[in-house]
Amino acid sequence: MGTVPPVCDFDWKGIDAILPGIDGNEHQLSEHVGPGGLVVAFICNHCPYVKAVIGRIVRDANDLRAHGVGFVAINSNDAEAYPQDSFDNMKVFSREHRMSFPYLYDSDQSIARAYGAACTPDFFGFNARMKLQYRGRLDASRKETGADDLRRDLYEAMVAIARSGTGPQDQIASIGCSIKWKDGVA
Repeated sequence: MGTVPPVCDFDWKGIDAILPGIDGNEHQLSEHVGPGGLVVAFICNHCPYVKAVIGRIVRDANDLRAHGVGFVAINSNDAEAYPQDSFDNMKVFSREHRMSFPYLYDSDQSIARAYGAACTPDFFGFNARMKLQYRGRLDASRKETGADDLRRDLYEAMVAIARSGTGPQDQIASIGCSIKWKDGVA
């Protein structure tokens, strides 16, 4: 059974952080905020929910760029217990799926804890002032890729946020595998 995160806490101020990226650079989250906002997506390499939608995540990140919305993905899973989610495997996963956005590693899980991330995938959509306006699903896909004509919930919400600074009041939570916390962390 999948884990479901809580609903959007409107106007919660996103936590800024510097995390290592698979490109060998350090990335500060605030540097990726575009004039239309920022999506911070908690994903990993092995989760069947992520695997089912990674192509759609990449598509939406690319399409949101035209609306001035930045996009970063963060892997916070315990790579010791789940070696598929290691930093080296993040590089492979990114390359295989042609991820055009920073894929960052939260090795101590402090950012996942600060954000209250619950599952993979878990999407946080911020406006240009880094205030939370969306915490919902990508689309209606689950562990299987949904039909091609599914409503693009994240994309549509972020386009609205880019235009108005405000997210939709009605949001459907994402569902996915729980974050794989290290022993004694949660």
